[in-house]
Amino acid sequence: MPNDSLAQRLKIFTEDVTLYPVSCEKLAQGRTDLEWLAAVLAGGARIVQLRDKESDDRLLYEKARAFRRLTTEAGALFMVNNRLDIALLTGADGIHLGNRDLPAEEARRLAPEMLIGVSANTPDQAASAKERGASYFNIGPLFPTATKEGLQEFLGSAAIPVFSALSPLPFTVMGGIKLDHVDELVSRGAQRLAVVTALTASPDIAAETSRWLTAIDAAQNATGAAQENQNG
Repeated sequence: MPNDSLAQRLKIFTEDVTLYPVSCEKLAQGRTDLEWLAAVLAGGARIVQLRDKESDDRLLYEKARAFRRLTTEAGALFMVNNRLDIALLTGADGIHLGNRDLPAEEARRLAPEMLIGVSANTPDQAASAKERGASYFNIGPLFPTATKEGLQEFLGSAAIPVFSALSPLPFTVMGGIKLDHVDELVSRGAQRLAVVTALTASPDIAAETSRWLTAIDAAQNATGAAQENQNG
């Protein structure tokens, strides 16, 4: 998968990805990022994001190389949070950039075939995502989350139809999402749910990954059936 084109990567992202696991070793109950990776892949994840703000550059590089090897073997997309240099050096499929990270347009110039995700915390950021060179945008944080300490304001599920209407790009949603939220988020138009502690904190990460995939699939089927009944 490292040699795929942007079009091929985007096809997998839009057609196959429903659950978007993001790593966080310090919230993984003593398990390493590589143990987390093996588990989410075993559970059926089609994409993973390496999010490591603690390791030094050499350790992060070696970890990313291992992520690339294992995701290639599993046929899954491999994303890196923030670090374009690590993504390029290890042949990642893409990078996710926050609003204080590198400008997406500059990342696109250096990585024309990569998936580039950007965070959208406001409607304007969602509306400008495409012109900034993004492949997708993330709506969030929706709910209180352990990965964003100190935040007092959250978008809630009502932001999903508002933000998504402002851009033709595919999108993810993130921030404090629990399994109980799945039906509500899917009914509001979410197709790809990004999660951290919902998986990292689980006693059985592989089983929980599979459980989430099943729940999202069921919610999408139910939403589709309801829409057909309304149209019929």
